[in-house]
Amino acid sequence: MNNYCKKAVLSFLLILMICMAYAQKPEVFSQDDKAIKGYDPVAYFTHSKPIMGKDELKFSHDGANWYFSSQKNLDLFKSNPSKYMPQYGGYCAFGLAAGYKAPISPDAWKVVDDKLYLNYNKKVQADWMADEAEMIKKADKNWPTVKKDK
Repeated sequence: MNNYCKKAVLSFLLILMICMAYAQKPEVFSQDDKAIKGYDPVAYFTHSKPIMGKDELKFSHDGANWYFSSQKNLDLFKSNPSKYMPQYGGYCAFGLAAGYKAPISPDAWKVVDDKLYLNYNKKVQADWMADEAEMIKKADKNWPTVKKDK
């Protein structure tokens, strides 16, 4: 095999490895390059309400940019991201229970068993909360397959 062919094969393999690594990253809902539309994920736990994050307090994790309302919240997130990240990559929990991805509203949220769940809007959230435990079971079952959907 000549040098040109070797370089072409190596280039192809490198591109393939990069694509595979990218494909294996967890899926996180992001709008305008902001997870949770720029809201602070830690604030749902520490302040019991959604609080908009600040541009200067941004942290990239799992292929998404997360924003925080305080340095303290940013530090808490960095110390344990999985504790504060919303379930199902931040997609609508009701949609996941039905087997599809849907965007969210930062105002339609609930913490259940120390896990953050987001929904499309407050009406959808009310439907989700009517049978919350069953919805979580269904969404947990669907997420491993649905997270690979584009």
